[in-house]
Amino acid sequence: MFKSPEQFAAATKTLFELQMNTFNTLASKAMKGVEQVVNLNMDAARTSVEGTLAAGKEIGKATDAQSALQAAAAHAQPGMANAMAYSTDLKAAIEEIHSEFAKAAEVHMAEAQNALSALIYDVTENVKPGSQNAVHIVKAAIDNAFRGYEEVTKATRDAVKQVEDQIAKASAQVAKKK
Repeated sequence: MFKSPEQFAAATKTLFELQMNTFNTLASKAMKGVEQVVNLNMDAARTSVEGTLAAGKEIGKATDAQSALQAAAAHAQPGMANAMAYSTDLKAAIEEIHSEFAKAAEVHMAEAQNALSALIYDVTENVKPGSQNAVHIVKAAIDNAFRGYEEVTKATRDAVKQVEDQIAKASAQVAKKK
């Protein structure tokens, strides 16, 4: 298989570094996305509180029930517009996170495939007679690791898709109420 333990150690180190780089990149993208959503939520909360305070002041200044209802109705429309804008902004942020995450995963997946292909080539190129079973075991382990990586990537994509679907449903409900 490998001509020396150093070759095996170098190949193992390369694969480990690829996995760590992938994890760090995806974690960074996830944190950036969470930060975007938190900022969006904070802005929406601030806008909502400001609108509610303004509506409360106008309703409090009303001299009769009719003018109080008119003031409440006047503030309901901007509230619905803000909810729609929030929904649109949240959907855009989620789509951006999904896109960046998918791009990063694809780039790292390609790097991992190249590294694994080189490793498999090295393993099969330097096989000593009688070591075919060991080569088969190593290939199977590498294939299993790669399939696991693909499954994690697919699960992440599915989770992001579910979030997008929920946002779309919430947006549709807000639009119906408008």
